[in-house]
Amino acid sequence: MQILIENAITNAKTNPELSQRQAYLARRISTRHKIRMPYDLRMVFCKKCKSFIAPGINSRIRLGRASIKSIRISCNLCGHTYRKIIPP
Repeated sequence: MQILIENAITNAKTNPELSQRQAYLARRISTRHKIRMPYDLRMVFCKKCKSFIAPGINSRIRLGRASIKSIRISCNLCGHTYRKIIPP
């Protein structure tokens, strides 16, 4: 799974169809063999449409400006925005 996700991130700009397929295969391996995907690998999938989002290519990452420090990740495919809170 780790190798497939790394290849998907490197291929995201040059060949987006190949990167989507590699990420789909990594996700399918984890569900078929009932292996929990590590957090850093799960973070590259949209929580709503479940598609692969490469940081900065088909997603937007912003820092939150509220009193609670957070990272906002927006999927450019479905438009869903979710937050990751940064511990102090």
